[in-house]
Amino acid sequence: MKLERQAEILKLIHSYEIDTQEELARRLNDAGYRVTQATVSRDIRDMKLTKVEGENGRLRYVLLQNQPSDTAGRFVRVLKDAVVSLDTAENILVIRTVPGMAMAAAAVIDEMNWNEIVGCIAGDNTIMCAIRTREETLRVMDRLRRMLETF
Repeated sequence: MKLERQAEILKLIHSYEIDTQEELARRLNDAGYRVTQATVSRDIRDMKLTKVEGENGRLRYVLLQNQPSDTAGRFVRVLKDAVVSLDTAENILVIRTVPGMAMAAAAVIDEMNWNEIVGCIAGDNTIMCAIRTREETLRVMDRLRRMLETF
């Protein structure tokens, strides 16, 4: 549950300019996660989120890209727990997940910020990642497989 909640936090801070723990807790509760401000505070600390100035001048929570390997390992665990299979359709990477985990896994993939991935769309158990080229799709799929096998 903690990993799923933290993946939801990534999705939320990526989608909205969230600047307080209270706002994050409210959005998590709206998404079906029953949390308190104390739980959100622990998650922020565990995930090593920080505040930066957003486009409108307000501070917002973000995940810095050069996080310690502990955070990277946590994200890989979300993918490892979620991903069932990988396949391609031209320049689309199709990722099947266990039911209910596609959005969490897509949020993790988005946070990895791989240049080859243009964007991801997630349903309940399927993610479709648009990749720039057909060749890069195969490389991304191979890179994900290696990452899941070695962790």
